Amino acid sequence: MQIDFHHGVTYVTARAAGFEHPEAEKIAYCAQYVDDAVKTGTIGFQNKAIYARVCSAHSMMDYRNMEALANHRVWIPFHFLPGNDRKQAWENPGQKFTEKVICRKNSPVAKDMIAACIRDRDKPFALHRLGITMHVYADTWAHRGFAGINNEVNDISDLENLSDDKYETQEHLCGFFGKLFDRVKSKFVGDALPLGHGAALCFPDLPYLEWQYTDSKGKPVKRNNTLDFLDAADHLCRAMEQFRAGSVEAPTIGLSEEYKGKIKEIFTTFTNEEGEERHQGWMERIREGFFPFGPGNPAYDPCGKRSWKYLSLGTTKDFQEYNWNSTFLNSDWKFFHDALLDHRFTLLHEILPKYGICAA
Repeated sequence: MQIDFHHGVTYVTARAAGFEHPEAEKIAYCAQYVDDAVKTGTIGFQNKAIYARVCSAHSMMDYRNMEALANHRVWIPFHFLPGNDRKQAWENPGQKFTEKVICRKNSPVAKDMIAACIRDRDKPFALHRLGITMHVYADTWAHRGFAGINNEVNDISDLENLSDDKYETQEHLCGFFGKLFDRVKSKFVGDALPLGHGAALCFPDLPYLEWQYTDSKGKPVKRNNTLDFLDAADHLCRAMEQFRAGSVEAPTIGLSEEYKGKIKEIFTTFTNEEGEERHQGWMERIREGFFPFGPGNPAYDPCGKRSWKYLSLGTTKDFQEYNWNSTFLNSDWKFFHDALLDHRFTLLHEILPKYGICAA
């Protein structure tokens, strides 16, 4: 999924779940910032204080560059949540690791991730972690069937765009992967297999698209992203209702028919391949008061003087040392990175090991 969903839809579903604008804006900012937090390492201050940040994405989102992207501590906890073949922790102890780490929508692992987020709702960065969790949760719909590892489980063939009969899928695959793709056999060459859903290009991320492919086991798969994304939005709303109630056992309402109709309308109206273009459409609708909560203006600035990094450090540039400001400790930028670290540790060291998955 791209910025139109992770920021726009997350904001709308947070409002539908009962969050007011300031909280929903923060949740949505974090949900999208997962894709934009590409820097890692320790930063220092002139008073000798230090802070260690972690990244949740890579600066070059090019699936051809597998060596640079092959980082389990990024792809598995933040983008391709292992689905354990949709099984509970005790149901498949002997299954292969590669099968267990394939992403599955709304899996038991995903539900445990949400429960862990809710248990920590009293932490100062709770809303930041909720936004991160919503990013990962939504991606279980878009990224299902693929894994955050460089492995043949991601090797697909016969990719086809069903929404546009003029779209030359083979030409796009050849143009993107070059010699790594065999035009005649419609498959990838040798061990040169893409990471995650690289072989599917951007097809899993486009909310208006119907498409199909043949998976690594020869099984035909047909996807309707509009219906999938609408289902994901409803589940995000329900998860955030549970967060507000403080329990995964709390009853939920989910999206009303009015919300579903309006979200589906936007999914099918804005059909530009560029996520930023579709995001602008979402922001226009929200500012116009298109949704039942009325007009809103959720800001998202990953860089520049209005970004969380600038507000926290006084700059968006990378320096050896930064000027210390006591407000840093309670800044949204620091809380976001605190939440990244908390989410990653909980997932890799507490949740996944229960399923027999060692990815840390």
